[in-house]
Amino acid sequence: MGIRKKTNKNPPVLSHEFVIQNHADIVSCVAMVFLLGLMFEVTSKFAVLFITVQYNVTISTNEGPEETAVNHFHHGIKDLATVFFYMLVAIIMHAIIQEYVLDKFNRKKHFSKTKHSKFNESGQLSAFYLFSFAWGTNILLSENFLSNPVALWEGYPHTLMPFQMKFFYICQMGYWLHALPELYFQKAKKEDIPRQLVYIFLYLVHIAGAYILNLNRLGLVLLVLHYFVELLFHVSRLVYFSNENRQMGFTIWAVLFVIGRLLTLSLSVLTVGFGLSTAENQGFDLAAGNFNIFFVRMTVLSAICFTQAFMMWKFINFQLRRWREHSEAQTLKKKQAPAKSKSKKDKANGVNGVSSHGADSPRSRKEKSS
Repeated sequence: MGIRKKTNKNPPVLSHEFVIQNHADIVSCVAMVFLLGLMFEVTSKFAVLFITVQYNVTISTNEGPEETAVNHFHHGIKDLATVFFYMLVAIIMHAIIQEYVLDKFNRKKHFSKTKHSKFNESGQLSAFYLFSFAWGTNILLSENFLSNPVALWEGYPHTLMPFQMKFFYICQMGYWLHALPELYFQKAKKEDIPRQLVYIFLYLVHIAGAYILNLNRLGLVLLVLHYFVELLFHVSRLVYFSNENRQMGFTIWAVLFVIGRLLTLSLSVLTVGFGLSTAENQGFDLAAGNFNIFFVRMTVLSAICFTQAFMMWKFINFQLRRWREHSEAQTLKKKQAPAKSKSKKDKANGVNGVSSHGADSPRSRKEKSS
Protein backbone atom coordinates (compact mmCIF):
# COMPACT_ATOMS: atom_id res chain seq x y z
CA MET A 1 0.00 0.00 0.00
CA GLY A 2 1.30 3.39 -0.88
CA ILE A 3 1.35 6.47 1.27
CA ARG A 4 -1.61 8.76 0.84
CA LYS A 5 -0.49 12.35 1.30
CA LYS A 6 -3.12 14.70 2.63
CA THR A 7 -3.13 18.09 0.96
CA ASN A 8 -5.12 21.22 1.59
CA LYS A 9 -6.00 21.53 -2.10
CA ASN A 10 -9.36 20.09 -3.12
CA PRO A 11 -8.96 17.87 -6.20
CA PRO A 12 -11.47 18.17 -9.07
CA VAL A 13 -14.74 16.30 -8.52
CA LEU A 14 -14.71 12.72 -9.88
CA SER A 15 -10.97 12.89 -10.55
CA HIS A 16 -8.77 9.97 -9.51
CA GLU A 17 -7.43 11.84 -6.48
CA PHE A 18 -10.95 12.87 -5.44
CA VAL A 19 -12.20 9.26 -5.57
CA ILE A 20 -9.17 7.98 -3.66
CA GLN A 21 -9.43 10.60 -0.90
CA ASN A 22 -13.20 10.21 -0.49
CA HIS A 23 -13.75 6.56 -1.41
CA ALA A 24 -14.95 5.62 2.08
CA ASP A 25 -17.62 8.35 2.04
CA ILE A 26 -18.71 7.39 -1.48
CA VAL A 27 -19.02 3.72 -0.58
CA SER A 28 -20.88 4.60 2.64
CA CYS A 29 -23.45 6.51 0.58
CA VAL A 30 -23.92 3.51 -1.72
CA ALA A 31 -24.41 1.21 1.28
CA MET A 32 -26.90 3.67 2.79
CA VAL A 33 -28.98 3.47 -0.40
CA PHE A 34 -29.54 -0.25 0.22
CA LEU A 35 -30.34 0.35 3.89
CA LEU A 36 -32.83 3.10 3.05
CA GLY A 37 -34.43 0.72 0.58
CA LEU A 38 -35.66 -1.38 3.50
CA MET A 39 -37.88 1.50 4.64
CA PHE A 40 -40.10 1.50 1.55
CA GLU A 41 -42.35 -1.34 0.50
CA VAL A 42 -41.57 -0.91 -3.18
CA THR A 43 -37.81 -1.30 -2.77
CA SER A 44 -37.66 -3.50 0.36
CA LYS A 45 -37.80 -6.76 -1.61
CA PHE A 46 -34.87 -5.63 -3.71
CA ALA A 47 -32.84 -4.31 -0.76
CA VAL A 48 -33.32 -7.52 1.22
CA LEU A 49 -31.40 -9.44 -1.45
CA PHE A 50 -28.28 -7.42 -0.63
CA ILE A 51 -28.50 -7.14 3.14
CA THR A 52 -29.92 -10.39 4.49
CA VAL A 53 -28.74 -13.97 4.00
CA GLN A 54 -30.82 -15.76 1.35
CA TYR A 55 -32.17 -19.31 0.84
CA ASN A 56 -33.61 -19.97 4.27
CA VAL A 57 -34.87 -23.50 4.99
CA THR A 58 -36.80 -24.25 8.21
CA ILE A 59 -36.37 -27.74 9.66
CA SER A 60 -38.51 -29.03 12.54
CA THR A 61 -36.80 -31.07 15.25
CA ASN A 62 -38.38 -33.10 18.04
CA GLU A 63 -35.73 -32.53 20.69
CA GLY A 64 -37.50 -32.41 24.05
CA PRO A 65 -41.23 -32.37 24.70
CA GLU A 66 -41.92 -29.60 22.19
CA GLU A 67 -41.20 -29.38 18.48
CA THR A 68 -38.67 -26.68 17.64
CA ALA A 69 -37.89 -25.07 14.29
CA VAL A 70 -34.26 -24.66 13.21
CA ASN A 71 -33.25 -22.39 10.34
CA HIS A 72 -30.65 -23.58 7.86
CA PHE A 73 -29.41 -22.08 4.61
CA HIS A 74 -28.11 -23.30 1.26
CA HIS A 75 -26.26 -21.39 -1.44
CA GLY A 76 -27.51 -19.93 -4.71
CA ILE A 77 -27.05 -17.21 -7.30
CA LYS A 78 -28.65 -14.56 -5.06
CA ASP A 79 -25.67 -14.80 -2.74
CA LEU A 80 -23.73 -12.67 -5.22
CA ALA A 81 -25.83 -9.64 -4.23
CA THR A 82 -25.19 -10.27 -0.52
CA VAL A 83 -21.46 -10.69 -1.15
CA PHE A 84 -21.43 -7.37 -3.01
CA PHE A 85 -23.06 -5.51 -0.11
CA TYR A 86 -20.66 -6.93 2.48
CA MET A 87 -17.78 -6.08 0.15
CA LEU A 88 -18.90 -2.45 0.56
CA VAL A 89 -18.96 -2.94 4.33
CA ALA A 90 -15.41 -4.32 4.22
CA ILE A 91 -14.21 -1.22 2.30
CA ILE A 92 -15.76 1.03 4.96
CA MET A 93 -14.22 -0.96 7.82
CA HIS A 94 -10.86 -0.91 6.04
CA ALA A 95 -10.97 2.89 5.85
CA ILE A 96 -11.95 3.20 9.53
CA ILE A 97 -9.06 1.00 10.72
CA GLN A 98 -6.65 2.83 8.42
CA GLU A 99 -7.61 6.35 9.47
CA TYR A 100 -8.28 5.95 13.18
CA VAL A 101 -5.69 3.32 14.11
CA LEU A 102 -2.89 2.76 11.61
CA ASP A 103 -2.41 6.35 10.38
CA LYS A 104 -2.13 7.64 13.96
CA PHE A 105 0.52 5.05 14.76
CA ASN A 106 2.40 5.83 11.54
CA ARG A 107 2.62 9.53 12.45
CA LYS A 108 4.28 8.64 15.75
CA LYS A 109 6.80 6.17 14.33
CA HIS A 110 7.80 8.02 11.12
CA PHE A 111 8.34 4.84 9.10
CA SER A 112 10.05 4.77 5.74
CA LYS A 113 7.93 4.23 2.62
CA THR A 114 8.64 0.49 2.54
CA LYS A 115 7.94 -0.03 6.23
CA HIS A 116 4.88 2.20 5.99
CA SER A 117 3.39 -0.02 3.30
CA LYS A 118 4.17 -3.28 5.11
CA PHE A 119 2.92 -1.92 8.43
CA ASN A 120 -0.43 -0.95 6.87
CA GLU A 121 -0.76 -4.37 5.24
CA SER A 122 0.02 -6.25 8.45
CA GLY A 123 -2.24 -3.99 10.51
CA GLN A 124 -5.23 -4.57 8.25
CA LEU A 125 -4.68 -8.30 7.91
CA SER A 126 -4.04 -8.78 11.64
CA ALA A 127 -7.44 -7.28 12.44
CA PHE A 128 -9.16 -9.44 9.82
CA TYR A 129 -7.35 -12.68 10.75
CA LEU A 130 -8.05 -12.17 14.46
CA PHE A 131 -11.75 -11.55 13.85
CA SER A 132 -12.09 -14.46 11.40
CA PHE A 133 -10.13 -16.87 13.60
CA ALA A 134 -12.27 -16.09 16.66
CA TRP A 135 -15.50 -16.31 14.64
CA GLY A 136 -14.51 -19.53 12.88
CA THR A 137 -13.38 -21.18 16.12
CA ASN A 138 -16.72 -20.32 17.72
CA ILE A 139 -18.57 -22.02 14.84
CA LEU A 140 -16.35 -25.12 15.06
CA LEU A 141 -17.01 -25.43 18.79
CA SER A 142 -20.75 -24.81 18.54
CA GLU A 143 -21.15 -27.36 15.70
CA ASN A 144 -18.82 -29.92 17.42
CA PHE A 145 -16.65 -30.36 14.33
CA LEU A 146 -13.44 -30.54 16.39
CA SER A 147 -14.71 -33.24 18.74
CA ASN A 148 -16.22 -35.24 15.84
CA PRO A 149 -13.85 -35.11 12.82
CA VAL A 150 -15.95 -37.69 10.96
CA ALA A 151 -18.55 -34.95 10.48
CA LEU A 152 -16.20 -33.36 7.91
CA TRP A 153 -17.29 -35.95 5.32
CA GLU A 154 -20.15 -37.84 6.95
CA GLY A 155 -23.53 -37.02 5.41
CA TYR A 156 -22.06 -35.34 2.32
CA PRO A 157 -23.31 -33.28 0.47
CA HIS A 158 -23.57 -30.67 3.23
CA THR A 159 -26.01 -28.46 1.36
CA LEU A 160 -27.60 -26.99 4.49
CA MET A 161 -25.57 -24.68 6.72
CA PRO A 162 -26.39 -22.91 9.99
CA PHE A 163 -26.72 -19.14 9.76
CA GLN A 164 -23.32 -18.44 11.32
CA MET A 165 -21.48 -20.64 8.85
CA LYS A 166 -23.19 -19.22 5.77
CA PHE A 167 -22.71 -15.64 6.96
CA PHE A 168 -19.06 -16.45 7.67
CA TYR A 169 -18.52 -17.54 4.07
CA ILE A 170 -20.40 -14.51 2.71
CA CYS A 171 -18.17 -12.17 4.74
CA GLN A 172 -15.01 -14.03 3.70
CA MET A 173 -15.79 -13.68 0.01
CA GLY A 174 -16.83 -10.06 0.51
CA TYR A 175 -13.56 -9.24 2.28
CA TRP A 176 -11.27 -10.76 -0.34
CA LEU A 177 -13.26 -9.15 -3.15
CA HIS A 178 -12.86 -5.78 -1.42
CA ALA A 179 -9.08 -6.23 -1.60
CA LEU A 180 -9.23 -5.71 -5.37
CA PRO A 181 -10.51 -2.09 -5.37
CA GLU A 182 -8.31 -1.40 -2.34
CA LEU A 183 -5.28 -1.81 -4.60
CA TYR A 184 -6.49 1.33 -6.37
CA PHE A 185 -7.73 3.18 -3.29
CA GLN A 186 -4.47 2.64 -1.39
CA LYS A 187 -2.24 3.45 -4.38
CA ALA A 188 -0.47 0.10 -4.30
CA LYS A 189 2.98 0.02 -5.88
CA LYS A 190 3.18 -1.59 -9.30
CA GLU A 191 5.74 -4.12 -8.11
CA ASP A 192 3.45 -5.19 -5.22
CA ILE A 193 0.28 -5.63 -7.31
CA PRO A 194 1.14 -9.06 -8.89
CA ARG A 195 1.96 -10.55 -5.47
CA GLN A 196 -1.27 -9.27 -3.94
CA LEU A 197 -3.37 -10.38 -6.91
CA VAL A 198 -1.98 -13.91 -6.58
CA TYR A 199 -2.95 -14.37 -2.94
CA ILE A 200 -6.34 -12.65 -3.42
CA PHE A 201 -7.04 -15.04 -6.30
CA LEU A 202 -5.99 -18.07 -4.22
CA TYR A 203 -8.22 -17.05 -1.31
CA LEU A 204 -11.24 -16.47 -3.54
CA VAL A 205 -10.81 -19.73 -5.47
CA HIS A 206 -10.46 -21.88 -2.34
CA ILE A 207 -13.21 -20.19 -0.31
CA ALA A 208 -15.69 -20.07 -3.20
CA GLY A 209 -14.75 -23.64 -4.19
CA ALA A 210 -15.47 -25.00 -0.71
CA TYR A 211 -18.72 -23.01 -0.62
CA ILE A 212 -20.03 -24.11 -4.04
CA LEU A 213 -18.89 -27.77 -3.81
CA ASN A 214 -20.55 -28.11 -0.37
CA LEU A 215 -17.21 -28.76 1.33
CA ASN A 216 -17.99 -25.96 3.77
CA ARG A 217 -17.05 -27.94 6.89
CA LEU A 218 -13.60 -28.87 5.62
CA GLY A 219 -13.13 -25.35 4.29
CA LEU A 220 -13.98 -23.83 7.66
CA VAL A 221 -11.46 -26.02 9.52
CA LEU A 222 -8.68 -25.26 7.03
CA LEU A 223 -9.44 -21.52 7.08
CA VAL A 224 -9.29 -21.33 10.88
CA LEU A 225 -5.98 -23.23 10.88
CA HIS A 226 -4.51 -21.04 8.15
CA TYR A 227 -5.73 -17.78 9.68
CA PHE A 228 -4.13 -18.60 13.02
CA VAL A 229 -0.71 -19.08 11.41
CA GLU A 230 -1.08 -15.94 9.29
CA LEU A 231 -2.22 -13.95 12.32
CA LEU A 232 0.95 -14.89 14.17
CA PHE A 233 3.11 -13.78 11.22
CA HIS A 234 1.52 -10.34 10.84
CA VAL A 235 1.48 -9.70 14.59
CA SER A 236 5.19 -10.65 14.69
CA ARG A 237 5.85 -8.20 11.87
CA LEU A 238 4.03 -5.41 13.72
CA VAL A 239 6.10 -6.15 16.83
CA TYR A 240 9.27 -6.16 14.72
CA PHE A 241 8.45 -2.72 13.30
CA SER A 242 8.03 -1.32 16.82
CA ASN A 243 11.30 -2.92 18.00
CA GLU A 244 13.64 -4.59 15.51
CA ASN A 245 15.30 -6.65 18.24
CA ARG A 246 12.10 -8.63 18.85
CA GLN A 247 12.21 -11.42 16.26
CA MET A 248 11.16 -14.41 18.38
CA GLY A 249 7.68 -14.32 16.82
CA PHE A 250 9.09 -15.14 13.38
CA THR A 251 10.77 -18.27 14.75
CA ILE A 252 7.53 -19.51 16.32
CA TRP A 253 5.66 -18.67 13.13
CA ALA A 254 8.17 -20.63 11.01
CA VAL A 255 7.59 -23.79 13.07
CA LEU A 256 3.81 -23.41 13.08
CA PHE A 257 3.78 -22.64 9.36
CA VAL A 258 5.30 -26.02 8.51
CA ILE A 259 2.99 -27.80 10.97
CA GLY A 260 0.01 -25.96 9.47
CA ARG A 261 0.91 -27.12 5.95
CA LEU A 262 1.21 -30.73 7.11
CA LEU A 263 -2.13 -30.58 8.96
CA THR A 264 -3.81 -29.01 5.94
CA LEU A 265 -2.60 -31.78 3.65
CA SER A 266 -3.48 -34.49 6.18
CA LEU A 267 -7.03 -33.24 6.74
CA SER A 268 -7.59 -32.75 3.02
CA VAL A 269 -6.41 -36.25 2.09
CA LEU A 270 -8.35 -37.78 4.99
CA THR A 271 -11.59 -35.99 4.09
CA VAL A 272 -11.51 -35.90 0.29
CA GLY A 273 -9.23 -38.82 -0.52
CA PHE A 274 -10.56 -41.37 1.99
CA GLY A 275 -13.78 -40.07 3.57
CA LEU A 276 -15.65 -39.01 0.44
CA SER A 277 -14.28 -41.84 -1.69
CA THR A 278 -15.81 -44.41 0.68
CA ALA A 279 -19.06 -42.51 1.27
CA GLU A 280 -22.33 -44.10 0.22
CA ASN A 281 -23.59 -41.09 -1.71
CA GLN A 282 -21.41 -41.29 -4.83
CA GLY A 283 -22.14 -39.59 -8.16
CA PHE A 284 -22.66 -36.19 -9.75
CA ASP A 285 -26.00 -34.45 -9.15
CA LEU A 286 -25.99 -30.68 -9.67
CA ALA A 287 -29.55 -30.21 -8.37
CA ALA A 288 -28.80 -32.09 -5.14
CA GLY A 289 -25.38 -30.43 -4.74
CA ASN A 290 -23.53 -33.74 -4.92
CA PHE A 291 -20.08 -33.51 -6.54
CA ASN A 292 -18.66 -36.73 -5.12
CA ILE A 293 -16.98 -38.15 -8.22
CA PHE A 294 -13.36 -39.10 -8.83
CA PHE A 295 -12.58 -36.15 -11.14
CA VAL A 296 -13.86 -33.52 -8.67
CA ARG A 297 -12.09 -35.17 -5.73
CA MET A 298 -8.78 -35.27 -7.59
CA THR A 299 -9.21 -31.67 -8.76
CA VAL A 300 -9.84 -30.50 -5.19
CA LEU A 301 -6.86 -32.42 -3.82
CA SER A 302 -4.62 -31.20 -6.64
CA ALA A 303 -5.60 -27.58 -6.00
CA ILE A 304 -4.91 -27.92 -2.27
CA CYS A 305 -1.57 -29.70 -2.82
CA PHE A 306 -0.49 -27.14 -5.41
CA THR A 307 -1.32 -24.25 -3.07
CA GLN A 308 0.52 -25.83 -0.15
CA ALA A 309 3.57 -26.51 -2.36
CA PHE A 310 3.49 -22.92 -3.63
CA MET A 311 3.30 -21.58 -0.05
CA MET A 312 6.19 -23.80 1.05
CA TRP A 313 8.27 -22.59 -1.90
CA LYS A 314 7.59 -18.97 -0.95
CA PHE A 315 8.34 -19.79 2.70
CA ILE A 316 11.70 -21.40 1.87
CA ASN A 317 12.69 -18.42 -0.28
CA PHE A 318 11.70 -16.07 2.54
CA GLN A 319 13.80 -17.98 5.09
CA LEU A 320 16.80 -18.17 2.74
CA ARG A 321 16.61 -14.43 2.16
CA ARG A 322 16.46 -13.76 5.91
CA TRP A 323 19.45 -16.03 6.58
CA ARG A 324 21.41 -14.40 3.75
CA GLU A 325 20.68 -10.91 5.09
CA HIS A 326 21.61 -12.03 8.61
CA SER A 327 24.92 -13.56 7.45
CA GLU A 328 25.76 -10.44 5.43
CA ALA A 329 25.07 -8.27 8.46
CA GLN A 330 27.29 -10.47 10.64
CA THR A 331 30.08 -10.39 8.04
CA LEU A 332 29.84 -6.60 7.84
CA LYS A 333 30.10 -6.31 11.62
CA LYS A 334 33.20 -8.54 11.68
CA LYS A 335 34.87 -6.42 8.99
CA GLN A 336 34.05 -3.21 10.81
CA ALA A 337 35.49 -4.45 14.14
CA PRO A 338 39.14 -4.90 12.95
CA ALA A 339 38.95 -1.63 11.00
CA LYS A 340 37.93 0.23 14.15
CA SER A 341 40.70 -1.38 16.22
CA LYS A 342 43.24 -0.59 13.50
CA SER A 343 42.18 3.05 13.36
CA LYS A 344 42.51 3.28 17.14
CA LYS A 345 46.07 1.90 16.95
CA ASP A 346 46.98 4.35 14.21
CA LYS A 347 45.69 7.23 16.30
CA ALA A 348 47.67 6.03 19.31
CA ASN A 349 50.84 5.69 17.23
CA GLY A 350 50.29 9.16 15.85
CA VAL A 351 50.01 10.62 19.31
CA ASN A 352 53.14 8.80 20.44
CA GLY A 353 55.00 10.00 17.35
CA VAL A 354 54.05 13.59 18.00
CA SER A 355 55.12 13.38 21.64
CA SER A 356 58.48 11.72 20.84
CA HIS A 357 59.46 13.41 17.59
CA GLY A 358 57.25 16.41 17.07
CA ALA A 359 58.08 18.14 20.40
CA ASP A 360 61.60 18.87 21.59
CA SER A 361 62.61 17.35 24.90
CA PRO A 362 64.92 19.29 27.29
CA ARG A 363 67.83 16.96 26.39
CA SER A 364 67.44 17.54 22.64
CA ARG A 365 67.28 21.31 23.14
CA LYS A 366 70.55 21.21 25.13
CA GLU A 367 72.26 19.15 22.39
CA LYS A 368 71.05 21.59 19.75
CA SER A 369 72.38 24.61 21.69
CA SER A 370 75.81 22.98 22.16
